[in-house]
Amino acid sequence: MTNSAAQPRVGYGSTLTQKGALLFGVVFLIVGIAGFIPGLTMDMSSMSVAGDGSMALLLGLFQVSVLHNIVHLLFGIVGLLAARSASGARLYLLVGGIVYLVLFIYGLFTAGMTGAANFVPLNSADNALHAFLAVAMIVLGIVLPRIGAHTRA
Repeated sequence: MTNSAAQPRVGYGSTLTQKGALLFGVVFLIVGIAGFIPGLTMDMSSMSVAGDGSMALLLGLFQVSVLHNIVHLLFGIVGLLAARSASGARLYLLVGGIVYLVLFIYGLFTAGMTGAANFVPLNSADNALHAFLAVAMIVLGIVLPRIGAHTRA
């Protein structure tokens, strides 16, 4: 007979880290879907598959394209899958934060550029959001596992 107190909690969304990944996953899914809904996304007729030519704006603020929306959907699905284990959730938050940090830096250098280098439509609102997401995900990926370890004692 095993002691259940000694077993790590691995149920879906059972740790704070898993709940964090689950939350980000759900939000990314919602954002990905919203990017295809007229009314939530303004100027849908100008939405391109990829590139800086897409003038579609999610909530009238964030520049999006079909590729951009699909990436949000995929990132959301990965978040939901990662929330199945504490280690997967932590990895999702840390790697996701690094991805958003890279996107933020990419956006700083490609803002206003045209051509192949600017294949993701980004504006200043996107850049600010990417910076926030990078910090939030990395910090949560570091802090939540530690908080969870203290609450299990």
